[in-house]
Amino acid sequence: MIQLIEKNDATPICPHCSAPITALAFRELRAFLGRRYIYFCAQCNKVLGISHRKGFWMG
Repeated sequence: MIQLIEKNDATPICPHCSAPITALAFRELRAFLGRRYIYFCAQCNKVLGISHRKGFWMG
């Protein structure tokens, strides 16, 4: 099992522009049966990840 450690004293950096990530930008992606969110660097706008699908019954 991989251990999960909370680190509040570390600031992650963007893997694309190497700037410290102090804010994340996101945009909602709607589909016929649910929605997803795309997360990107607020400075360089490169994609960092996409959320899992949520069905229409989950909000």
